[in-house]
Amino acid sequence: MAIVRQDGVDALTLGTLAQHGGVSKPVVYDHFESRSSLLTALYRWIDAERKRAFQEGMAQDGLAHEPTIDALSETYIRCATDASSEFFAVGAAMTGNEERASIYRELEETGVQMFEAILRPHVRMPDPELHRLCIALVGAGESLSASTLKGAITEAEAIATYAQLIGLATKKDSGCRS
Repeated sequence: MAIVRQDGVDALTLGTLAQHGGVSKPVVYDHFESRSSLLTALYRWIDAERKRAFQEGMAQDGLAHEPTIDALSETYIRCATDASSEFFAVGAAMTGNEERASIYRELEETGVQMFEAILRPHVRMPDPELHRLCIALVGAGESLSASTLKGAITEAEAIATYAQLIGLATKKDSGCRS
């Protein structure tokens, strides 16, 4: 990760990893068959760190509807913007990698499942409807995070907008249990 932060994702090669780690190239090649497999492993690691931070931020059981929305919006945006520049850079470097699309779908589905688990106690809607709603919410969160990283909006604006969106999507008229 240090190589990506210091020199950019283009500088991350098996050779630079070996040099940076103080090991010979064969040691690195024993762990990663190619740069593509290195990028895949890094992409998964960054996502695991994002998930861990998200789960820690949401480790408050029994919150009412409004505090859940506030915690969810703040935690999601902060986690996504914390490591997202590297996450998006590594993801972009994987463009053309057939495995990337599969990995992205897998990671996205995990995010959707986490949202479903958090929102389920607060809504009165069938599981398929909640699933579709959470797909939309995760997509919106990613878009707001990307806008924050580009400097188009502030983190506070992203959090407030996301909370408003989640609140509208889960309000009483649309199946909220209150």
